[in-house]
Amino acid sequence: MRRTVYNEDHEAFRATIRDFISKEVVPVYETWEKDGHPPRSFYNKLAELGVFGIEVPEEYGGAGETGFKYQAVLMEETARAGVSFGSSGVHTGLVLPYLLEYANEEQKQRWLPGFVSGEIMTAIAMTEPGTGSDLAGITTTAKLSEDGTHYVLNGAKTFITGGVLADLVLVVARTSPYDPANRRAGLSILCVDTKSEGYTVGRKLEKIGLRTSDTAELAFADVKVPVADLLGEEGKAFSYLTHNLVQERLAIAVSGYAVAAAAVNFALQYVKDRKVFGQAVAEFQNTKFVLAECKTQVTAMQAFVDQALELYQKGELTVADAAEAKLFTTEAASVVVDKCLQLHGGYGYILEYPIARLYADNRVFRIYGGTSEVMKTIIAKSLGL
Repeated sequence: MRRTVYNEDHEAFRATIRDFISKEVVPVYETWEKDGHPPRSFYNKLAELGVFGIEVPEEYGGAGETGFKYQAVLMEETARAGVSFGSSGVHTGLVLPYLLEYANEEQKQRWLPGFVSGEIMTAIAMTEPGTGSDLAGITTTAKLSEDGTHYVLNGAKTFITGGVLADLVLVVARTSPYDPANRRAGLSILCVDTKSEGYTVGRKLEKIGLRTSDTAELAFADVKVPVADLLGEEGKAFSYLTHNLVQERLAIAVSGYAVAAAAVNFALQYVKDRKVFGQAVAEFQNTKFVLAECKTQVTAMQAFVDQALELYQKGELTVADAAEAKLFTTEAASVVVDKCLQLHGGYGYILEYPIARLYADNRVFRIYGGTSEVMKTIIAKSLGL
């Protein structure tokens, strides 16, 4: 189905990224998987390409573009090649919106130029070992010092993407006592320099998928964070997180679609080349029917994602819209990828084939950014249930 969501600039960017992936990523990707992340020098290359500055205003060294379409192109092209750019998606897709929306002018001047150049890589730390999707249950504390110059941060976070290599981490912490009557109150975001005394990177978590995206446990033991590094207003973090979850869930929806589309392409290539019982696998009626079903699912996902991208560009994508997009695309993608792996037979289970990587990577889409069950709860509430 013909797409109209992208313009000529987006497609020129796509061509540049596709060529970059072919030359700079595919030949070394196996090494990245073994190491658990790309080398830091790769992020410098992305910065030189202008990837980190697309949505950053020109006065801070960026290109000043608005919307999410360039990020969507990145997701489609990495999925198409069966690779990823490590934790850079968190840097630009998750952290940047917080900095653009809530940082004051002094903070923007201090952080954004380094953000664009790749000198400052970022991450965001919300999830805790005992909270999962329940952000209101955060127990990490940040107490203001007696002289009012800094916060003292204590606690732990887990599943933090980019946590190993990050230079600046946005940490969600409780800056006022827990109130059972209003669990969402009292949370704030502190921008923590990872070189701070008492800041510790714990285990680098070994995942079944997204092997090039470093994921870590973090610990804070009396970490001093200057009050100048408070992002936005104290106690407003929950509303900030809710606001930015719309883009995060849109990104996951785009990823679900992109992975499913890539899976169909990989399966199509494989069944044309692979012969069984003297004929190409593509010649069997079952193969044709399965791929026809998968392609139709991908087309439906594409229509959903494109509409969501357009609504987001206009500032009209609601929380419920984003939840629906994430729920539909990630659940559908799991079916499509599984069917495409099945068409590969035993080779689909071998890591040298991209479909195996997509299968493992895709599974987390139904978990992070809010589980499918959380999405259903949000959608149900929008129905008045």
